[in-house]
Amino acid sequence: MSAILSYLTQHQDDILADLELLAKAESPSHDKSAVDACGQVLQQLFIRHLGVKAEVFPRSEYGNHLAFDIGNGTRKTIIMGHFDTVWDIGRLSLRREDGKLYGPGVLDMKGGLIQAIWAVKALKELELLADHHIRFLCNADEELGSPSSREWIEAQAKDCRQVLVAEPTTANNHALKTGRKGTGRFYVHIKGRAAHAGNNPEDGISAIQEMSYQIQYLHSLNAPQNGTTVNVGVASGGNKINVVAEEANLSIDVRVTRLDEAERIHKAIYGSQAKLAGIELTITGGMVRPPMERNEAAGKLFGIAQQAAKALGFEVEEASVGGGSDGNFTAAMGIPTLDGLGATGAGPHAEYEHIIIEDLPKRSALLAELITRL
Repeated sequence: MSAILSYLTQHQDDILADLELLAKAESPSHDKSAVDACGQVLQQLFIRHLGVKAEVFPRSEYGNHLAFDIGNGTRKTIIMGHFDTVWDIGRLSLRREDGKLYGPGVLDMKGGLIQAIWAVKALKELELLADHHIRFLCNADEELGSPSSREWIEAQAKDCRQVLVAEPTTANNHALKTGRKGTGRFYVHIKGRAAHAGNNPEDGISAIQEMSYQIQYLHSLNAPQNGTTVNVGVASGGNKINVVAEEANLSIDVRVTRLDEAERIHKAIYGSQAKLAGIELTITGGMVRPPMERNEAAGKLFGIAQQAAKALGFEVEEASVGGGSDGNFTAAMGIPTLDGLGATGAGPHAEYEHIIIEDLPKRSALLAELITRL
């Protein structure tokens, strides 16, 4: 057994205890006070295990973002992870069952953060940091699309050699992620004209009727052969059954694997035309994250991770997935980025969200071994 894996296996109970502590600090993205309180817990963990204090980047509307620096070498690697979650306080309970830990954010992605802290702790304790400089970027709004942290992440990452993202592995085969779809959120407001549905419907212009045309148009933009999906996830309109609807609204989710497809969809949605005379369309939103396209740089990083896993006695696969992460930003900047280096488990954003407890040391060791080879 490698020295790193041996060290982390001996501390499995400590790693689990730290994860439970961080998960108990519930941190729904929209609750700034709760997210900041969770950030305080995270800061204490960095002080305890790595002896470093946070550089705090305050935000007025969202939780404060945190950065931590370990080592002063020339080989700068960024480890990214968010500590906000999708879960309202009290929505899920924390429990151990059948070798799994269930609870809010344990998989997405507090498990990955704890594993990363312990990975670097192992390197520090075993004097394996060498010429490395590790900078942790921990943001508080990823589940909202990183509205206040995208520019911060891009600015912080511009001079690093590579980015390692501690998001969870895939559920089915625990693969690392070398590709992610870009994500977009668009909104269409439809303004018609109200009229009495029985007495004078001809004086009205139905926003709901127009909405039906817009939905068909939007879904016609799908191109599954290119990995592009356009989905009207929310549709609403009108307010009384006997009134020609004056207003309607659509919320659209977009996923793309290629930048040219992102540009096509953006242009098509903003270029949509009303079918009914007198209708006014107002379109807002756009692409939230660019696609993380699988490229040679990501492939090279994955190859190094394969070697690291082999040294630890197991194998890893790679995958491209539909969801986006903050790794999309750095990959789009041309920085070698490898994702999915976090916890194993299943159910992110689902009530059965959980991690596999026995994999905590092994996956933490994978990240540590990978760093030694960079």
